[in-house]
Amino acid sequence: MKVVKVHVVTPDGPVLEEDVEMVIAKAQSGELGILPGHIPMVAPLQIGVVRLKKGTDTELVAVSGGFLEVRPEKVTILAQAAEVASDIDVLRAKAAKERAEQRLRAQKSDVDFRRAEMSLQRAINRLNVTNKHF
Repeated sequence: MKVVKVHVVTPDGPVLEEDVEMVIAKAQSGELGILPGHIPMVAPLQIGVVRLKKGTDTELVAVSGGFLEVRPEKVTILAQAAEVASDIDVLRAKAAKERAEQRLRAQKSDVDFRRAEMSLQRAINRLNVTNKHF
């Protein structure tokens, strides 16, 4: 079966480099499925899960926005933050979720609600990727 090389990179450095049969990512325009030989494109990503399929296995990567660049033999994901499911600290993600929820419940004028909403989305995404819902 044909494969495409996937690179997931953040400002802190590379997160993952792997050959996969299919990449599924959540772009701002909708969900994208990328197979080997896909036409070149660039798409902004939402906070979400990138699924990397290889045979019957699917690896999950939590991404916090960024861009997806597709070339026929290579997919590069430039993310603000990205974590492979096995690397996610569940207790830390749960604590981040609770902090964001507390900020959103606060009725203080100094709370940046948009930032708190984004923090909550990132924390929920990380917990969803680990399949440990709280």
